Amino acid sequence: MSGDKTEKIGAVVEPVLTAAGYDLEEVALLTPPGRRDVRIVVDRDGGASLDALADLSRSLDEALDAANVLGEQPYDLEVTTPGVGRPLTLERHWRRSAGRSVKIQYTADGSDHDTVARIGRIADGVLTLVKADKGRLSTVQVPLDTVTRAVVDVDFRRPGEAELRACGLDDVEIARRRERADD
Repeated sequence: MSGDKTEKIGAVVEPVLTAAGYDLEEVALLTPPGRRDVRIVVDRDGGASLDALADLSRSLDEALDAANVLGEQPYDLEVTTPGVGRPLTLERHWRRSAGRSVKIQYTADGSDHDTVARIGRIADGVLTLVKADKGRLSTVQVPLDTVTRAVVDVDFRRPGEAELRACGLDDVEIARRRERADD
């Protein structure tokens, strides 16, 4: 039943999300005693501000009420973006995380590898990882189909401009990240 309900919720909210430039990452219907919580996880290139998520939440709430997917029983709607501990599984996850640090496990040459690096460019199903060691940059090419696990790593080190350029970030994105870090 819950699976059918989450599919119906997804079918109602996805057109609203697409029109607003978002991707639907997950729908969850949680039913703690005496309540119903609907969690909708969204993402888009460039991320989303709290104000944008609040506006989106109102639009999704209106769509859900109009479609009457949840019936007359009240519910709490949570619209959120993926957290840093969420696995990177789709190419768009990697693209949106370019320049961020990642803990990644992958197989190559018949052995398992476990490393932390910055996410670089992605093309034709191959990811470029950028590593900085004592001021020297190196890159590793990893086919996405060899990745067994990957999550964004919380990294408090501020990467240098050369490191971010090696990740494929342009001047505008580098400046935007610098401004955010200075706030």
